[in-house]
Amino acid sequence: MPRVSGRQIHDAVAEAFLAALAPAGLEAALKAAEQLESDHDSVLVQFRREVERAQYEVQRAERRYRAVDPENRLVAGGLETEWENSLRQLEAARAELTRREQQRPRALRAEARAAIRSLGGDLKRVCSAPTTNDRDRKELLRALLEEIIIAVQRDEFRAHLTMRWRGGAITEFDIPVPRFQPMGPRTDEDTISLQRRLAALYPDEVIAGILNRQRRKTATGERFTANHVGNLRRYRNIPRFQPPAEPAPGELATIRKAAQILGLNTSTIHRWLADGFIAGEQITPGAPWQIRITDELRARIVEQAPPDYLPMLETTIKLGVSRQTVLQPVKRGELKAVLVTQGRRKGLGIKVIDDQPGLFQTTS
Repeated sequence: MPRVSGRQIHDAVAEAFLAALAPAGLEAALKAAEQLESDHDSVLVQFRREVERAQYEVQRAERRYRAVDPENRLVAGGLETEWENSLRQLEAARAELTRREQQRPRALRAEARAAIRSLGGDLKRVCSAPTTNDRDRKELLRALLEEIIIAVQRDEFRAHLTMRWRGGAITEFDIPVPRFQPMGPRTDEDTISLQRRLAALYPDEVIAGILNRQRRKTATGERFTANHVGNLRRYRNIPRFQPPAEPAPGELATIRKAAQILGLNTSTIHRWLADGFIAGEQITPGAPWQIRITDELRARIVEQAPPDYLPMLETTIKLGVSRQTVLQPVKRGELKAVLVTQGRRKGLGIKVIDDQPGLFQTTS
């Protein structure tokens, strides 16, 4: 399918624009200015008629008011109000006419017309000057052009441009359109960007599983394999996953393994991941959660709550806030919390400190 670039259109229109600003084109500019003055005069005629209509309504309302019997106060009062309304409408019509007359474009003087006719030799140099930016060039085009119509002739590999000038003149010409060479199948950029992030953490076979769980496809519409991921990684110069030389403190575990180490159910791990009590990482939907089992995390999971720790319900009652409001400072480490695994106080225990009055205050 043939395509025409924006640069092709811009260059062709600019060239035609400059060519038109020869004497004939500049005469079109003068004609456009004259047409603008004529259009404004036509508008003024309409507003003058509106003033005349308002004057007639005032006279009509006055005659009706003076013709009524003064003893008929109800009718007289209504006609008096109608007269006053017509007077206000007349005043508004006159004010609008005055405003429109003040906006009338000034007629071009002889010296201004001569200056416009002399622009043809300088305009091309102005358009190509480094001090003229794209916005200025567009303003020059809008000064004389009403619209540009583009019709792509696909079979003939050309585009037909119709330029309609503000003065009513029409310019038509063709520009060639290069034959489009379709590219072969390509993996979408979103998948490539995701693979680039995953490659820093996982080997090819794990990345293939993640991409398949997200229902992504290769460029040819197939499911990903480790071989597909490796080929795409090498083609895109994506570094291969390398385990760190010095492992970070603590063991990195999946949710299932973390549940076994900590003596919890996997559903409990998922719940406390969602609440932020346990920190974990998931680089993208479908990627495995990673939980680092540190001594600090082990110390936060206890069988019995320390004496100065309150259950979540008592904490919310004492502080006068909701459960989610309590969990926010727990996530930030501003409130100490433990996970009690046994007894009546099983669940989250919070250490409430009375000397933190501003902990839950929100800033406006």
